[in-house]
Amino acid sequence: MTTLDFSPLFRSTVGFDRLSRLLETGMLNEQAAAAYPPYNIVKVSDDEYRITMAVAGFTDEDIEIVSQENQLTVQGRIQSKNTGADQGVTYLHRGIAERAFERRFQLADHIKVTDADLSNGLLTIALVREVPEAMKPRRIEIKSAAVETALVHKPKKAG
Repeated sequence: MTTLDFSPLFRSTVGFDRLSRLLETGMLNEQAAAAYPPYNIVKVSDDEYRITMAVAGFTDEDIEIVSQENQLTVQGRIQSKNTGADQGVTYLHRGIAERAFERRFQLADHIKVTDADLSNGLLTIALVREVPEAMKPRRIEIKSAAVETALVHKPKKAG
């Protein structure tokens, strides 16, 4: 296991504490996280993303999705086994895990969850970047001093 030291990266920066924590926790989570449940992250367009998780055996009542600040948490816990369906059944192989899980995703600024859908054992979470108007780039008109002087001292026509 290799440990990366990010301190040289942050020696000449100010106010990037959150980025530092994000890199450190990201490295720890990748090393410690189990592969369950598997998931995909897709960039649909410049401002749209989709997370798809394989959650076979879970219903929408078994899954909780919470978006808080810049973190998305998906938790799955089987609330109740099938009402009596498993009684008297002997499994020869049980490959569908149905175990509790918790996945955390760090979201960039202005990323919002817009939708969640559970279909055919796949949980799909739609995300979109909604940058406020005040944060969007805007073009600034440059005024020339010569043009401004000409407009102010424009001679009046005799009439």
